[in-house]
Amino acid sequence: MTKLDFTVPIVRGAVAARERLLRRVPLEDTEPPEYVRERDRRLFGPGLSVTEVVQRILSAVRAEGDAAVRRFNEGLDGAAPASVTVSRDEVDAAYQQVAPELIDALRLAAGRIRDYHQRQLRQGWVNFEDNGLGQLVRPIERAGIYVAGTAAPLPSSLLMTAIPARVAGVDHVVVASPALPDGSIPAVKLVAADIAGVDAVVRAGGAQAIAAFTYGTESVPRVDKIFGPGGLFVTLAKKAVFGSVGIDAIYGPTETMVLADESADPVICAADLLAQAEHDELASPLLITDSPALAEQVAVEVVRQAALLERGHITAAAFRNRGGIVVAASLEEAVQLANEYAPEHLCLLLRDPWAVVPSVRNAGGVFVGEASPEALGDYMAGPSHVMPTGGSARWASPLSVHDFLKIISLVAVSDEVTQQVGLAAARIARAEGLTAHARALEVRLGH
Repeated sequence: MTKLDFTVPIVRGAVAARERLLRRVPLEDTEPPEYVRERDRRLFGPGLSVTEVVQRILSAVRAEGDAAVRRFNEGLDGAAPASVTVSRDEVDAAYQQVAPELIDALRLAAGRIRDYHQRQLRQGWVNFEDNGLGQLVRPIERAGIYVAGTAAPLPSSLLMTAIPARVAGVDHVVVASPALPDGSIPAVKLVAADIAGVDAVVRAGGAQAIAAFTYGTESVPRVDKIFGPGGLFVTLAKKAVFGSVGIDAIYGPTETMVLADESADPVICAADLLAQAEHDELASPLLITDSPALAEQVAVEVVRQAALLERGHITAAAFRNRGGIVVAASLEEAVQLANEYAPEHLCLLLRDPWAVVPSVRNAGGVFVGEASPEALGDYMAGPSHVMPTGGSARWASPLSVHDFLKIISLVAVSDEVTQQVGLAAARIARAEGLTAHARALEVRLGH
């Protein structure tokens, strides 16, 4: 057991909750740890902001290709120089390094993820007999998927992102991953990539991976859209290249909100909070309850369980930074606060969770009851665990097949339709001062 010096803050009432625990920190205000700043000063010189460092990396990879990727892999991630691409021999060898039981688990998860996303596929439609309109549904041609993690290699994130791409029919799926100090990619990640059916795995972490996807290098094909969450450098790089390439979303640190009443088990509440807190020191593990007694019990239980965890020091930091418990005046107020916060994950540990589901307006994913823990959703349930963070669940959705598809409008109206509506269209064009538009219509109308 590890002794951890932290307590779980408890605030009471909506006003205090909004001011202290539910106030979001803008991405631009996030500061990297001191060791990262020192590394950047060593490589790029003093006085550069994180955004400026990212721009330096993007420009270098655009100009130098693979050479810059290898240089930044070594200088930023501490990975030994190696070929940017992973060979088939390395993938085959990875199977010998992963326990058969884990391989079976990855295959089981892959099957459930595939089955879920196949239900999301949509077809184009054409209605020539009625009005000559329709839409074509086409997958993007090349997807670049960033999968963070070395010490925690996150094969689940690879499955949750690459499999929807394959279901959508993407022609070429490339995965980028930071390498270990010896230059290798974690074996379990290579096995997951193979199970998911990706076309290539490249050794590239951070902003250099995003640059390689955006501009292409000798080894990495330029992609049409970039997917997957990462750290601060990945996130800022994705923001910087958007427009030159598509991106799925801007992801921040993970967040989970447990909504519980007096019937909830404090041991389970604490376990669910800690499951997300162990991801990142900037994670947001939050409990909202209308039961003061439960709040006190969970606060004690979090500290007790954290001391038993291998990553307990990370969970403690997460609670110091952005975690805590809100005691709401009522369950209705708790739901209102949850909708305002728009969490990535919303766990309903309530006597009657289904009674609350219709009131949920903003969340990346809703986990209903004790039998549906968020941890199951992270690995095995079926929907992608790549979900909107930072309050973006107010307008965004979890990663899905739809993110890998695009719609092409189809217009094939008959001459009869043009004769019926063309004059009205021409009048609108002239009102806008676009007379060439109007003439293109009027010449078809005989005017």
